[in-house]
Amino acid sequence: MDAISGTTNRSWPRLALVIGFAVLLLYVAFVFYSIGQPLLAVMLLGLAVGFVLVFGSGRFYAYRFIFPGIAGMLLFILFPVIYTVYLGFTNYGSFNLLNFDRAKAVTLQAQSIDKSTERGFSVAPEGSKYRIYLPEEGLLSDPVTLLGEAPEQATLTAVAAPPPELLETRDAIKLRAGLKRLELLRPDGLILRNAGLRTFAEVTPDYITLDRTTLQRLADGEIFTANQSVGFFESAAGERLTPGWRVRIGFENYERILTSKGVRAPLIGIFIWTVVFAVLSVVLTFALGLVLASVLQWPHLRFKPVYRVLLILPYAVPSFISILVFRGLFNQNFGEINLILEGLFGIRPEWFTNSFLARTMILIVNVWLGYPYMMLLAMGFLQSVPEDHKKAAALEGASMLRVFFTITLPQIVPPFLPLLIASFAFNFNNMVLILLLTRGGPDRPGTTIPAGETDILASFTYRIAFMDSGTQFGLAGAITFLIFVIVGVIAYFNFVALRRMVDKPGGAGT
Repeated sequence: MDAISGTTNRSWPRLALVIGFAVLLLYVAFVFYSIGQPLLAVMLLGLAVGFVLVFGSGRFYAYRFIFPGIAGMLLFILFPVIYTVYLGFTNYGSFNLLNFDRAKAVTLQAQSIDKSTERGFSVAPEGSKYRIYLPEEGLLSDPVTLLGEAPEQATLTAVAAPPPELLETRDAIKLRAGLKRLELLRPDGLILRNAGLRTFAEVTPDYITLDRTTLQRLADGEIFTANQSVGFFESAAGERLTPGWRVRIGFENYERILTSKGVRAPLIGIFIWTVVFAVLSVVLTFALGLVLASVLQWPHLRFKPVYRVLLILPYAVPSFISILVFRGLFNQNFGEINLILEGLFGIRPEWFTNSFLARTMILIVNVWLGYPYMMLLAMGFLQSVPEDHKKAAALEGASMLRVFFTITLPQIVPPFLPLLIASFAFNFNNMVLILLLTRGGPDRPGTTIPAGETDILASFTYRIAFMDSGTQFGLAGAITFLIFVIVGVIAYFNFVALRRMVDKPGGAGT
């Protein structure tokens, strides 16, 4: 009985901790739901339930060791993927960032200021209240609180002298929330409202609401009705008010990718260049790394440790620093590379404006950054090749090249293949190199969205979403989903090919 009581007493702190953490997750889920993120709220709700079941009950004790990993995968892998796919079916972008109510409120806040009635003001304290003084006309308002949430109204009357005490501008600015809710009635019947940090003026709204989905522009009486299919208030003539709001538009982004020549043409070209860039990067880095590793394996080479250190240096320097250094070296006007080429051959290549040279430059820089990794791997794999096989081939009269291509290379390629596939996937999405070196340029002509000759799919999508294309998150989400499918298909066929190579007779699996 005492043992059971002791066990129960020891479980209370654990249960209290579980309940406390679950309540915290439920609160965070409620906050996300209240700000319009239901998907993340549902995911956090599921995590809270799973946390209580796994850590609050002994029945699921074995799952405690994998639950953190599953939770991390759901939050940081599955949720971003699902959310990105969801964005591809919406019009989410720079003009459609808000929800409907917020977009309507922002439109109704638009107002026009009559400059002829604009007057500077000062705030005069009077006990716990304040008066507004207009020095140009010598008008002083009734006392107001400037602290409440409700609008206030005060009458202005003429005074012979200004108030004895006026607040400094920095102190008056602290009352700006109350000043914005204040209306001042002039002796001539004109109503003045706060028009800025230093002035009051006659302020009229640009739009008024007729009902929940209809607005009217006061300047010309134009009626605007909420169009939920596009996420904008529209007039009968097709005029739209910004900002709009987020709505689901189905497959319109995908239709735009497939049917709009201004989007489809650069996307196809960028996809082809992305594949070529990734393949050439892998082949060239592998070839250069293997050649250098073979040279360093030569037994008669002196100062091998020095050469190893020098050849590994590009791998030790952070890549973004190397990329920025190369951007300066390849500068068309002042770069050292062009100065040397002009001095030797009288040429100054247009590295950043010629599409072929820009792509060549990117490959040169990427090979420089990637060969040390391949060289280090090759140095290890070359040591695993039996020397007896090489000696036997040499005794048969085989040359060094034939020994390399018939004995050495076939034995190191199978263990290299997974790393080559990983390198291909990395270079397929090597956005940092493109953005830091060329920013995707030079630009492709005849496109409706910004696209560059050196853009790969990842940098192209990034530019659409965050740079110079109006932050079209919905279109970027659709393209990202297509990239995900393409990369998934390529990875699948790569793994199938790898499995067949490993499993065939004489492969790495034998």
